[in-house]
Amino acid sequence: MMQNQNKSGIFEGVDRWAILYYLMIVLFGCLCITSASSEDSTGGLFAFSHFYTKQIVWMGVAWVFALLVLLLDSSLFHKWAYVAYGAGILLLLATLVIGTEINGAKAWINLGVMNWQPVEVVKIATALALARMMSEYNFSISRPGDLVKVGLLLLCPLAIIVLQNDTGSGIVLGSFLFVLYREGLNKWLCIPILMVAGLFIISFLLSPIALLILMIGVCTLSETMMNRRWRSRVVFLSSLFLSSILLYFCVQFFWPGSISYYGALLTVTLISAVGIAIYAFRSNLQNIFLILGLFFCSLLFLDTTNYVFESVLKPHQRDRINTFLGLMDDPHDLGYNVNQSKIAIGSGGLLGKGFMEGTQIKYGFVPEKHTDFIFCTVGEEWGFLGAICLLTLYCLLILRLMRMGERQEEPFGRIYCYCVAAILLFHIMVNVGMTIGLMPVMGIPLPFMSYGGSSLMAFTVLLFIAIRLDASTRTFNFR
Repeated sequence: MMQNQNKSGIFEGVDRWAILYYLMIVLFGCLCITSASSEDSTGGLFAFSHFYTKQIVWMGVAWVFALLVLLLDSSLFHKWAYVAYGAGILLLLATLVIGTEINGAKAWINLGVMNWQPVEVVKIATALALARMMSEYNFSISRPGDLVKVGLLLLCPLAIIVLQNDTGSGIVLGSFLFVLYREGLNKWLCIPILMVAGLFIISFLLSPIALLILMIGVCTLSETMMNRRWRSRVVFLSSLFLSSILLYFCVQFFWPGSISYYGALLTVTLISAVGIAIYAFRSNLQNIFLILGLFFCSLLFLDTTNYVFESVLKPHQRDRINTFLGLMDDPHDLGYNVNQSKIAIGSGGLLGKGFMEGTQIKYGFVPEKHTDFIFCTVGEEWGFLGAICLLTLYCLLILRLMRMGERQEEPFGRIYCYCVAAILLFHIMVNVGMTIGLMPVMGIPLPFMSYGGSSLMAFTVLLFIAIRLDASTRTFNFR
């Protein structure tokens, strides 16, 4: 046994396909950064002033970290998960005090040779802590108390990240909903959870009465799908709206103008919610309690959206949301980045213009072309086929991670692998979506492609921990 270990070394049991996909994406990213930043700096070909030279250095450092992760005992990740999570929270709090503000977000720490973003490390720590919590012997995702623990675990770093004004990075933690679903969270409970997450955006498009009706309908439908009681729920909705109409007209008859239909519907809904809570308590229906909790959280959240939009978000963030929703049209200022991005990607055609031949990129029409908008370089210089090849590599890597998770013998490894897959999928969807105008601009990098030392190293460590956990399982099975 020891002889086999010495022969294979640290690569024993390692998923070589996952590493191959990773290397192909990283090298292609370095090539795109070279093209995107070739005109931005002066000096020799290998001068450190060039972004691509710095990225090559960070790439080498990231590979050193990857080798170190492969050398570690896989049991250490489980043992130190909560410690890493606590250290990550302390780092986020320290950033609020000593951090450097870049692009309106106080989310960076200046280390001299680089600006380091602690939130990248916190993603890893949160994934490890979530995997450990959900892999405990007595944990059950269907138990409300355990679900609340998971919620608090995720909300704690999210709240601090929002205080740093780095909302885009914080939203990434929402991708763990995919992990919860994989581990047994009722699919009809996911719908109202997603509704709560989307209320901030929806509240700008719908009136309060339309939002309330939407919330009642979605929550009732979700509870109906869980308990399969269609007829009684139809009667409930009919009674709810009929009672609200009667209340509205009665109040209007005796005290004209004292109440709106929104107030009448809300009053009847709250009264019925009390009756539902008593019925759920007597019948021990925990699903109904969860739906009621989400409904009341939604009501409270709606009252805070205006405050968050006006007082918490910066002016440029408010303008980005308004531009994305079509409430503001300013193609020469706020919408400039996205418009130029779409022009660059569209001009690439099927095969692209060729390496370092992208005019939109070369002449600086696309800002942040080597960081958040690196996908524009892919689209313009490598065309539709190049973009499809890159996205295919991402899909193969994510599918490989899911396969690695499924062959884990312990839930800790499975949950962590799915966390990594969820984080990568969210980053890719949001980054590519914002470059083609389907998502608001959030400042989220494209994994392994965007320029940045802290981002590349964090994503590399995130991935190679999953590879190390998988390697320990495969090594044990081989022996």
